[in-house]
Amino acid sequence: MKIALASPPFPSSIQDGLTWTEKLVKEAADKQAAIICFPESFIPGYPGMGYAPEERNPENLQNALNQVCAIAAENKMAIVMPMDWYGASQELLNVAFVIDAGGKVLGYQTKNQLDPTEDVLWVPGTTRSIFEVDGVKIGITICHEGFRYPESVRWAAQQDAKIVFFPHFVGSNTEGVLPVEWGSPQSPYYEKAVMMRAMENTIYVGSSNYASRYPEAASSLIAPDGRCVVHGEYGKPGVVVAEIDTSLATGLLAKRFKKWLYA
Repeated sequence: MKIALASPPFPSSIQDGLTWTEKLVKEAADKQAAIICFPESFIPGYPGMGYAPEERNPENLQNALNQVCAIAAENKMAIVMPMDWYGASQELLNVAFVIDAGGKVLGYQTKNQLDPTEDVLWVPGTTRSIFEVDGVKIGITICHEGFRYPESVRWAAQQDAKIVFFPHFVGSNTEGVLPVEWGSPQSPYYEKAVMMRAMENTIYVGSSNYASRYPEAASSLIAPDGRCVVHGEYGKPGVVVAEIDTSLATGLLAKRFKKWLYA
C-alpha cells in the first residue's frame, strides 16, 4: 500500500482548508497513494491559528465533511481528515474521520486524552476504533494522546493494525527554530516519540503535522524497525508518499505484552 502524509499550512478558513485538501489529495493521487492523512483539527483549523470562530458550527462542519467525501471519491483515494465535530449531546470533540476511496465515511476516532491546555477547547472522547482500507487495518492516535499515552498505539497494534496514523500539531508561525535534521537531539522529542511508537509495537506509524514557519516535527513515515522511511520538508507545504510492506508490520512486540501482570 502507498500512503501519503500531508503537511499543509494553517488554514485561514474552512474553504481555505478544503482548497488545500483538494490540492494535496490530487498531488498524492498522481503518485498512486491509496490513503492520505492530514494534521490534527485541520478543518476548521486548530483553535487560535487564524480561522473565524463562528465558522465552527455543526452545519458548516457537515458541509465541509461532505466536500471532503466528494474529493475522496473524485480522486479514488481514502482520506484521514481530522476535524472538530459535535457529538450526540452537542459536545465538541476532536476527531479524525476515515473516508474510503468511494467517498463513504467509515467512522471517526476521537481524541480521548486531551492536553491540559485543551480542556477548555474540547470534550475528551471515550472509544477506540479500527478501520480497514483496501484490506489493511489502520488505527489512529491524535497528537498529545500518542506522544504521551502510548497505550493508544499499542491497542491498535494488538487489533492487527498495520499502520497507525498520527495527526498532530506541534510548532508555531511566530517563534522557534526551523529544524534541519530529522530526529536531531537538539529538537523537541516528538519525532523520537513517533519512532518509538513504531518500534515498541512493530508496526508502521505515519505522522502528519502542519507546515508552520517553525515546526517542531516533520510529517514522517516510520517503519516497524524504527527507521524513518520518508519525511516532509520543514516549513514547506506539500505531501510525501511512500510504500509500506504490510508483511513487516507484525505487531509482534505489542501482542507479547502481558497485560495481566498489571491488573
